[in-house]
Amino acid sequence: MKKYIRYTIVLLSASFLMLHTESCTDLSEKIYSDIAEDTYKYEPGDATKEVGAAYANLRRWTDAGAGLGICIAQAISTDEAVFPANGSGWDDGGNFRRMHQHKWTSTQEHVKRMWDVFYRGIVLCNNVISIINKDDFPYAANENKGELIAETRTLRAFYYWYILDNFGDAPLVTEPSGDMPAKTPRKDIYDYVVKELKEVIEILPATKSKATYGRFNRWAAKALLANVYLNAEVYTGQAEWNACIKECNDILASGLYQLDTDYTDPFKTNNENSLESIFAIPFDDIYATGFNYHLASLHGANQRTYNLEGSPWGAGAYKGTPQFIDTYDPDDIRLHATWLGGPQFEADGKTPLLGSYDLMGKPLVFVNKMPDGVFTSEAEGLRWLKYEVAMGSKWTLNNDYVLFRLAQVYLMKAECLLRTNKADDAAELVTEVRKRAFKANPEKAVVTGAQLQESSAYKYGTVKDYVLTPQTVQYPEKYGRLYDELGWELCGETFRRRDMIRFGHYTKAAWLSHSPSEEFRTLYPIPQDIVDSNPNLEQNPDYVAD
Repeated sequence: MKKYIRYTIVLLSASFLMLHTESCTDLSEKIYSDIAEDTYKYEPGDATKEVGAAYANLRRWTDAGAGLGICIAQAISTDEAVFPANGSGWDDGGNFRRMHQHKWTSTQEHVKRMWDVFYRGIVLCNNVISIINKDDFPYAANENKGELIAETRTLRAFYYWYILDNFGDAPLVTEPSGDMPAKTPRKDIYDYVVKELKEVIEILPATKSKATYGRFNRWAAKALLANVYLNAEVYTGQAEWNACIKECNDILASGLYQLDTDYTDPFKTNNENSLESIFAIPFDDIYATGFNYHLASLHGANQRTYNLEGSPWGAGAYKGTPQFIDTYDPDDIRLHATWLGGPQFEADGKTPLLGSYDLMGKPLVFVNKMPDGVFTSEAEGLRWLKYEVAMGSKWTLNNDYVLFRLAQVYLMKAECLLRTNKADDAAELVTEVRKRAFKANPEKAVVTGAQLQESSAYKYGTVKDYVLTPQTVQYPEKYGRLYDELGWELCGETFRRRDMIRFGHYTKAAWLSHSPSEEFRTLYPIPQDIVDSNPNLEQNPDYVAD
């Protein structure tokens, strides 16, 4: 239990409880209380609670209810994971199949959920800044007005990063407003995010402590800015490799973070003591619920493996794409630390678990094969289990979800060095990250600059009836080994979609039941109900109303 993380406890400020976002189209609020914002009397200490309300929205990142969590949406449109239907269901009217095959529409539930979560966070940030920036707001002695406003601006920039990354041109609103906003060009939103972060970074606390855990301190803001720079060429047409390196160097030079000894440490239960975690979403199975990915990944029978209080959903559906799993070196500990396979047992480790659907009464053995990405047996496909599931866990876990960590900083810098013709320097960083993955085979941890520029180990092509029809062009076209390194280290951490787009093959490569798609699919459509309710909004190019 993380008692010191104030924003995770659902004791949100009075203003947050009495305001409800009626629609993320007009970014306005509707009052559901007799106590209006202009009559509520704030007290010292309320500023911290107000900021906490804007952070609380992040817990929707990992809520796997109906398979709609942000982390799931970012993964299942990529080549690393898939949500196939099986005998227990999971078709949901083709909802997951469309994400895999890049056939989503403007009414896709995943798209609506992303838009809603991102703009809900922006609305909250705008409200918080407006409220606590008033001259007469009563701050407590331990509250720093400048730092709290800078922190909220950083969080708002984080939400806008996801907006520009997923939707491109979109409304840019920085004040509480009832207006119907029109689109702002993607590059202008990018410029706004960069400007905001550069203005506030030096104001943010440079300390790493329990008080800053789960909040944007200076180094978490720099990790955010580095990620924005890493993808700048996609967003604006202008690469910013050296700018990304600069932010990474600042984080490394701080000396406040180091790689954990074991790869699994950042993902364990009560993982707030991870040495490499830079920014995480804190969860608690009583006070801050919502991290329940295991219910969508595990088979219902696995309830007895972990003595779970509740059952996972049917046969589960969050599975690794077999072609991706096949890229791992068998000696890479990240393979089995990330994916659950093989015979399944009860908590005693001896009693076999049995199937419940097409394998009724037969031993349940998770295998790395699928006939396609549309429908599988209940045991086909390895299960994503990167975050520890503790014995006796509830429907929600006590693990904090890591958004930025030091290993990703190493790899961001490595990629930028590789792209600026410093391949050997890049290889040193990648080797450092690989060392803990090959403790028993240290010679395999070493990678060279030349190797980072080799082709990917991924065997692209479509699969039908278990047979792969290889793609004639190998993707990505450059730096394939570095691309693989990103997948092995960061899979399931919401980076893969951006990586695929940045490396130029998100819409070009084929995997499982995904064939090459149209280039406009690198952006999602604006939800149709948002477009319909706002005459100032135009749908993203090439998407048509359903």
